[in-house]
Amino acid sequence: MHVTLRLCPDVWNLRSRRCFQVLQHAFQAGCQQFGVRIIHFSVQGNHIHLIVEAPDPAALAQAMKGLKIRMALGLKKLMDRRGPVFSDRYHQHVLKTPREAAVAVRYVLDNWKVHARREGWPIPKGVDPYCSAAPRDHGPRLVADPAWWLLCVGAERFQTKERAA
Repeated sequence: MHVTLRLCPDVWNLRSRRCFQVLQHAFQAGCQQFGVRIIHFSVQGNHIHLIVEAPDPAALAQAMKGLKIRMALGLKKLMDRRGPVFSDRYHQHVLKTPREAAVAVRYVLDNWKVHARREGWPIPKGVDPYCSAAPRDHGPRLVADPAWWLLCVGAERFQTKERAA
C-alpha cells in the first residue's frame, strides 16, 4: 500500500539534516513491526510517503501508530514543542496491480521532483537524499526488503516491460 503521513502546519520542515536524523531512527526501529514492512519512503517538507506491505488493516494501524509515536517524540524533543505533530491518522491506498505498484513506487521515490515541478522550481537531478533510494554507507537499514509478489516480481516486471517499450 501507499501510505501518506501529514504533519501539522506549525511543525518544522522535515527536509533538514536534524529532522531527517530523527526520522531515520524511527525508520530503523519501525521498518519491520507487527508483520508490516516499510519498503520505500520519501520525506517531504510537511508529509511522508511510504510504500508498505501489511497483512491486514489492524497490523497496519498498529505499525503506523508505533512509527508515528517514535517520529513525534523525536521531533518534539528536537523542536522543544508540545502538542500534536501529525495532523491526522494517515491516508492509505491499497495497490492492486503491478502497474499501480510500479507507478506508486516511482511516485514516492521521485516525489521531490513532483513537488519541484508543482512549485515551478528547477527539476532536481539524481536521487533524493531524503528517500529510501539514497545510498547510505553506514548504519542499520531504514527499510525492509519486499516479500510479497506484487512488489518483488510484479512491479519489477512492469517496469522492465515499460523500459523495453
